[in-house]
Amino acid sequence: MRENLVPAAGDAAGWDERLDDVLTATVEQCGASSGGVYLLRPDEGVLHLTAVRGLPAEFIAPWTRLALTAPTPSSDALRDGRVVWSGNHEEFARLYPRIAVSMPYHFALAAAPVRSAGRQWGSLMLLWPGSRSPQLTAADRDRIVAGCDRLAELLAGAETARQPITAPLRPRVLPRRLAADKLPEAAATAFAERLPGGCCALDLNGRVTFISETACALLGAAKEQLLGAIPWQALPWLDDPEFEDRYRAAVISRQPVAFTARRPPDRWMDFRLYPDGDGISVRITPTSSGPAATPVPGRHRPTPVSRAGQLYQIMHLAAALTEAVTVDDVIALVAEQVLPAFDAQGLAMMSAEGGRLQVIGYRGYDAADIARFQEIPLDERTAPMVQALTAGVPGFFDGPEDLARAFPQVPQVTGKKAWAVLPLVTSGRPVGCCLLAYDEPHRFAADERTVLTSLAGLIAQALDRAHLYDAKNRLAHDLQQALLPHALPPVDGLRVAARYLPATRGMDIGGDFYDLIRLGPTTAAAVIGDVQGHNVPAAALMSQVRTAVHATAGAAPDQVLVRANRLLCDLDPGLFTTCLYAHLNLGAHRAFLVNAGHPPPLLRPPGRSRTRVLEIPPGLPLGVDAEAVYPITEVPFDVGALMLLYTDGLVEAPGVDLDEALAALARQLDHAAPDLETVATDLVAGARRSGQRADDIATFLVEATQPPERGADRPGGGRPPVRPT
Repeated sequence: MRENLVPAAGDAAGWDERLDDVLTATVEQCGASSGGVYLLRPDEGVLHLTAVRGLPAEFIAPWTRLALTAPTPSSDALRDGRVVWSGNHEEFARLYPRIAVSMPYHFALAAAPVRSAGRQWGSLMLLWPGSRSPQLTAADRDRIVAGCDRLAELLAGAETARQPITAPLRPRVLPRRLAADKLPEAAATAFAERLPGGCCALDLNGRVTFISETACALLGAAKEQLLGAIPWQALPWLDDPEFEDRYRAAVISRQPVAFTARRPPDRWMDFRLYPDGDGISVRITPTSSGPAATPVPGRHRPTPVSRAGQLYQIMHLAAALTEAVTVDDVIALVAEQVLPAFDAQGLAMMSAEGGRLQVIGYRGYDAADIARFQEIPLDERTAPMVQALTAGVPGFFDGPEDLARAFPQVPQVTGKKAWAVLPLVTSGRPVGCCLLAYDEPHRFAADERTVLTSLAGLIAQALDRAHLYDAKNRLAHDLQQALLPHALPPVDGLRVAARYLPATRGMDIGGDFYDLIRLGPTTAAAVIGDVQGHNVPAAALMSQVRTAVHATAGAAPDQVLVRANRLLCDLDPGLFTTCLYAHLNLGAHRAFLVNAGHPPPLLRPPGRSRTRVLEIPPGLPLGVDAEAVYPITEVPFDVGALMLLYTDGLVEAPGVDLDEALAALARQLDHAAPDLETVATDLVAGARRSGQRADDIATFLVEATQPPERGADRPGGGRPPVRPT
């Protein structure tokens, strides 16, 4: 019998506890070492880590917020509606190289969607030790899916009770259930003291929960100094990123690891770590020698900083910034990675433009407060941001009094109590400024300042690239909009609607085009085409093709493409163009179509009959062979008929069968709304939601309505279509 998932009425906290219980039960039933639940906030398209079990909070800091479009297992699982499985680190590195850079450990991972009918709730993530079989069995998959179903049922129940479960500001880190048969404390202590060498126990956060007297003697520290402390923070000679990395490897892989360290002046210690879901048992034994090591000079830090953890943050941010394309991408990455890593609560990103600092993005500030940072002249030396940028030296202010001493003219009205002002400079050129702010006073240790300064260099380079991309993208977008028709001309007897969606890769510009040409009282031409490439030459060639079609429109349909083809062959641009031209005779209720290598149109006859793909004999694309011919196909086009012209980006994608895609498109038209604009929007909605598009998409809907009361014309001024000889 399934346990009750519904807490007592009015018990809002009970829903969170039930979610934690379901997560814990799922981790245990699946035999996983750790797991977490992400919840989706539909209004922002971001997954938020809500609860995690089996991993410390520091480990998961880079992944507490995941964009639904981001290349991560949890995002992919929910977006694609499938279980994502990686059986080992090699496979994980192949699937997710960006994340693998900062997770160089052996583990298996599964991510699965949490959803119910008509609703996406989030995703479940599970990790296993690297010793697990790399294969996911059917039974394993069933247990994972069952856990997702229980989570979905719980989330739906909470929403029905009007107490929806939402992600907290920081994810809940759940403790492991302890067995009831643990050794009594006195017996366990006596057992440990009888063993040769020393031993201690760490929890999953790295803090000492038990240590033997022998271990204290070997480490040269009192038990009171070590209990509750993190060894590499309590013992200066262990303050080395390599040692913390071994601890991380043990926690994530759940496999034993070992290292050797030197206690000054010349005593070598062998450390062996044995992890499980509760924590880590550490065996410490003296050894005669070890690898050469450079001891880190001891120093007391008012705010202990995990240097290895911050190195991972740098690696992760550096890898992520290589994929950041726009300025908004850079700002989002800095907010998602740097703020949690350094426990900051506020961020302001500024760009040096036109002799002033302009705020281009912020987090943790009110709009009224951020307005004070706008339009700061670069010669205003009393501003901390300008001073840091012009001097190229970061400013760190541990508290309000530090800022007041350095810049007494600056009013402190935002409520923040500590600041890091990081100049963004690349190749000696100022790019902007990054301001991190804290709600409470914050002592910036020396190594923390070093790491932040390094991060500023990475951010500056990424922001400079993003500015260049955005400028080129705006230019390309303006060019694209100038070349596409601003409005399609009204034609009696026709209703039309069109959409254009640029590719998300490249310069956001392409050669897809469409047009409607009024030919006579009862005739018109609908044309759609696709020029090879996604760059400025492709857009320029698209303009030439449109001009050629306009110049010859009204001739026999085959002659329109023959003449356009000869023009392109004479120009020899090195690119080819596909094109579909439809001559519409509204009085005779006929359509005459010619095709130059373009995807076939779809036609839905009147009366809600089933949509079919029109079999149009394809000629060669334009610009390939000057002697190419283009046969004419004549089809009925009665009142109420709907024809869809489109480019290949709508139906072609890696791994998608073209016939199945066309059949799905036909079914979509069969059940389309009567409003043509709604139909046009719905056709590209799926591509827009997918986030990533390798090709442009153009759609052109043409519907025959009540024709004008005029005589019927045939293409070519009333004469039958003339085929080229």
